[in-house]
Amino acid sequence: MRHPMASPRPALHFPRAARTRLAWAAAAALLATASLTGCGQESAPTHPAAAVTEFNENGVTVRLSVADWKSDVGTLVARFTPDEAGFHLYSTALPAEGVEGVGRPTEVRPVGSVATAGEMTVDKPVKSITVPGVRAAVPVYPDGPVTVTLPIRATAPGEAKVLIGYASCSSTEGCTIPVADRAVSLRTGEHGLSFGAS
Repeated sequence: MRHPMASPRPALHFPRAARTRLAWAAAAALLATASLTGCGQESAPTHPAAAVTEFNENGVTVRLSVADWKSDVGTLVARFTPDEAGFHLYSTALPAEGVEGVGRPTEVRPVGSVATAGEMTVDKPVKSITVPGVRAAVPVYPDGPVTVTLPIRATAPGEAKVLIGYASCSSTEGCTIPVADRAVSLRTGEHGLSFGAS
């Protein structure tokens, strides 16, 4: 409560030009705020971020991601990277039992609520090599990373898995222990697709 004897606080007075500038500045600030709010609403993502997971086992790092997921359809991308230089992976077309028992096909196979929706592609050409003690040629990829791409679709909401298989070999260092049916959890739902713990 103001004391009865207290003198009123002097009002601030600005020249008319300054008042005009202040009014325009306030209006511009309000417009900028409204514009940012509107842009923020318009630019909000309409689809969830791409799902990604990674694991390392028996000399190879495998990175799985799902790209272009829309309307329950997308692309599963699996990148296989040998830990050491000079190691290669076997062709996806290699028989499950290998060639005369040698090798393990590079495999990416969805099961459960996710199914294959197209042809698998690989970013490296296949070449044939000879292995001591094996009469037939063995199909492999060039040394280094290999990326496998597979169109997929969700058949229902729920749990799914991606089964991963591979083996890496070097012409001088020998082969790592093959990996067969290494399961990576995948879940489909109302808000898209996500990986579980690897």
